[in-house]
Amino acid sequence: RALPALSFAAKAMQAAGLLLAWALLHPAGSQQCHPASPAGVLRFTDTHAEIRVPALHRVPSSLDPLYKLVRRCLDLIQQNPLPTELLRAALNDPGSVRTSQVVQYELGYVVCAVVALLFTVAMPVTGMCFCYCRSRRRCGGRLRAHRRSLGCRRHCLLACLSLTSLIILISVTCALVTSQRVKGQMEQGLGAVPTTLRTLRQHINNVPQGVQMVVDQFEVPRQQIISDLGGLSRSVGVSIHTQLKAMTYAALADLQDRAGDLQTSLHHLQILERTALALASAQAELEPALRDRRRRVVELLDDPRCTSCASVLGRAQSLELGADYSKVPSVEKVLKALSGLPRSDFAEMIRQGNGTFNSIPELAVERMAQVIQDLRGEMAQVSEKVQSIADSFPLPDYTRPVSEALAKAEDRSQPYLREVHRFEQYRWIAGMVLCSIILLILACNAVGMALGAYGLSKREDPSDYECRGEAGAKFLLVGVGLAFLFSWLLILLVFATFLVGGNIQTLVCRNWVNQEIYKFIDTPGNLPPSMNLSHQLNLRRDSNLSAAYRECKSGAGLWEVLQLDRSYDLDEHLKTPKYTAGFQKRLGEFSARLGDVRLLRGEGRQDLETFARSGVDEVDYERYQQEMKIPVVQTSLPGLARNLEGLQKMQRNSTVAGRLAGEARALWQLQNSTVQSQEALVARLGESVQFLSRLAPHLQERVRTTLATTASVEARLPVQAQQILRQELGCFTRRELRYFTQYLSWVGQTLREDVASCQPLATALDNSRVILCDRIADPWNAFWFSLGSCTFFLIPSIIFAVRLTKHFRPIRNRLM
Repeated sequence: RALPALSFAAKAMQAAGLLLAWALLHPAGSQQCHPASPAGVLRFTDTHAEIRVPALHRVPSSLDPLYKLVRRCLDLIQQNPLPTELLRAALNDPGSVRTSQVVQYELGYVVCAVVALLFTVAMPVTGMCFCYCRSRRRCGGRLRAHRRSLGCRRHCLLACLSLTSLIILISVTCALVTSQRVKGQMEQGLGAVPTTLRTLRQHINNVPQGVQMVVDQFEVPRQQIISDLGGLSRSVGVSIHTQLKAMTYAALADLQDRAGDLQTSLHHLQILERTALALASAQAELEPALRDRRRRVVELLDDPRCTSCASVLGRAQSLELGADYSKVPSVEKVLKALSGLPRSDFAEMIRQGNGTFNSIPELAVERMAQVIQDLRGEMAQVSEKVQSIADSFPLPDYTRPVSEALAKAEDRSQPYLREVHRFEQYRWIAGMVLCSIILLILACNAVGMALGAYGLSKREDPSDYECRGEAGAKFLLVGVGLAFLFSWLLILLVFATFLVGGNIQTLVCRNWVNQEIYKFIDTPGNLPPSMNLSHQLNLRRDSNLSAAYRECKSGAGLWEVLQLDRSYDLDEHLKTPKYTAGFQKRLGEFSARLGDVRLLRGEGRQDLETFARSGVDEVDYERYQQEMKIPVVQTSLPGLARNLEGLQKMQRNSTVAGRLAGEARALWQLQNSTVQSQEALVARLGESVQFLSRLAPHLQERVRTTLATTASVEARLPVQAQQILRQELGCFTRRELRYFTQYLSWVGQTLREDVASCQPLATALDNSRVILCDRIADPWNAFWFSLGSCTFFLIPSIIFAVRLTKHFRPIRNRLM
């Protein structure tokens, strides 16, 4: 029964040794920090979204090819660059501006004005002449004679008038579409001006509240850090316990194995001593009985009357003791050396060591309570330092000029915006009326051509009167009359819108895109002192509008472009060490001994050392094993007894048979009463000898290893616990510093891009350009271009209509 237990104990001891070796070869301090989890990313509230200026962009349109064509035409009409000298004189001394300078710059527009004037005069005069000729029946009358070429000429005139009407129809459609688009974009653009100015002013006025809101968001990392501090001490204790338990438990298991070896060895040594003495005493008693039995059996077997007894005589003569246990080595000396052991309670010692080690998490909570309290107090001081970001923010005193300038611009823009809206209403009404007249002219042309062509198809003789052809001719003449009557109004509307839209495109939009306007504004002396935008916007002395625009567009803060009495470096205020130095210092200076665990006290160490020096490994266990191989009695008593019983059955002499039966019973009785008990003692002795013989060769090495390991673990536990403590605190510090870094980075980004950003100013300027140039000027210019195309194509329409009228009336003379 002891063999399986012994094998299991050996395997367990081997496993514990391997585990302990692994723990010693892999120091706990080499473990790295746990990777950051998604929960380590802080989420801050966006508190400034309602006062942002959304960026506007040019929206692609199906009319873009028309817009490009108009811009190219305007570039041909006005090829002069920005008139810097003329504008400087007009702004600083309007009286010094000469008309010749304006005409020279606006030469392209002057030529267009001359053309428009000639058109305005020529069309009514031509119309009146046509009316006079018509009253004299010299225009729009009938053909004098029929010729064969009239059909070809009539078809050509029909095709030309149809093509001209189609071109006019496309142009007037574009004019109607662009006019409606100008109306819609103008309403939105005019409404966006005060809204944008008001949003900018609100953005600037809300900077202090926005900065305070951003500072108040420090509550997010503060609460997270306070929450992490609440579980820091237990987390450190659990980490120390987890990383050191393999080494500690292996050492305790090894110590428990040695204590078990001591107890078991002492037990088996005592068995060995008692059993050897008992066997020697029993053999001394057995020897006379064996001699007497041998003498009796030999005499009986030598009796001549005993039939066939010679075969058993040899076995009977060897009936004597086998093993001599009086010769085995004594273990009395070893037992004397182990007398009184174990003096210490190893089980209680191991239990206390295990309990002390398992209490490390609770001990860490107790030892770190003060530093946790100090760190919470440090967080309150950090909150005060963060508040200094808002307290020292310089903008409220320097944004007032900008806010006042925006408010003044909003107030002054209202009358102009109302006037622009009123004139836009007039333009739209005039455009719709004139476009309707053009559509009426086109309708007259279409009806006239249809009726005329139908009448011609029904006329059998060219000289016959046909009412439908005559009606067609009259419709064409009505269209001609409307064209003469309203063409001068058309050209006036075209020129008025052309003069405004063209100058906006060439003087403003073109120079706004290439930033020539900014250069003009930035050049000293170009603007009068009352229009000094750098002063009104309180820009830096070394800056100008172009530089401020570029800085704002790239995401600079207001404090970086305004004129401050002292420089304000936001990056300096957002340096992490400024707020975390005290936090790091308290954690860096903290130290606590958390690994002081006594695994083996002095009495236990002395017990193991005494056990190793007791001489258990010096006993000659091989001598015991040799004796145990020899039977207690050389001749098997049961075998000899069965032989005698067999001989009894063969005897003819009853006296001899009776004596053989008696001797057989005596042998069985000796076997059962004496020899069998000695064999049981030998088997018991064998178990102890087998255990001790296996333990003895490795005893001193195992005890020495256990003592060295236990001492090493006791020495290493505080050191490695301190390493793990420093590692865990370092990981905690880095994790919490990431919260500070996230917050301060968010503060810088939010202040620059949102709360105190000057990017809305640049966005507002870009939006103004998009609204004025892309959304208003482009369709405005496309409107006059389309309407002008209609006006000029009315001339060929009039010519073709008048000439076509003669073909719809009956011919005076028919010539074959």
